[in-house]
Amino acid sequence: MSIKIAIADDHRLIAEGVQNMLRYSSEVEVVAIYPDGNALLEGMERVQPDVLLLDIGMPGMQGDELAGIIKQQYPAVKIIVLTNQDNIFYIKNMLQQGVNGYVLKHVEKEQLLQAVKSVYAGEEYIDGLVLDRIEEDEEEQKRVAENASLLSGREKEVLQLIADNYTTNEIAEKLFLSRRTVEHHRESILSKLDVKGTLALVRKATELGLIRS
Repeated sequence: MSIKIAIADDHRLIAEGVQNMLRYSSEVEVVAIYPDGNALLEGMERVQPDVLLLDIGMPGMQGDELAGIIKQQYPAVKIIVLTNQDNIFYIKNMLQQGVNGYVLKHVEKEQLLQAVKSVYAGEEYIDGLVLDRIEEDEEEQKRVAENASLLSGREKEVLQLIADNYTTNEIAEKLFLSRRTVEHHRESILSKLDVKGTLALVRKATELGLIRS
């Protein structure tokens, strides 16, 4: 019995290329191709594949939203992200949705077949280059966390107030500090967390659990 596969990708040439790549394998059968999220969800109501090859960037709903919906409504369907996106933001975002695999579109036929068979068997399959990105990010997070542990109590107070959208003058007044001292603390925090700018600072501090939401 072959593994039933559906492909969701708004680039027709890519979707048909993947279909042709798998056409002559007796182990799998492509049962549907969907050009966008709406078509995918409508098709899922009629027939559920064993494995869904899902692109991230599509018209209408994006891959992360679709993955969340499908995992909730059709938990038996295995999802492999098939994308060109090797940015750690996209990788972490999709993995958080509970996808079973993440493969880049440069994949060869045998690797794609292995990914399909692995997730069908209940395993996780992550492309080697994607694993490298994850490891690099983990090392970065570890390094930043070590730096964050060096924050003084006062710096943590200043950080929280920055996250709460207080201005430098307001922070100085609230903590009974001079403006120059607050600016010094801010520069020290930016340096220790290895970021530039308030938005990046707040995002990184949130990831590390250093501030209250």
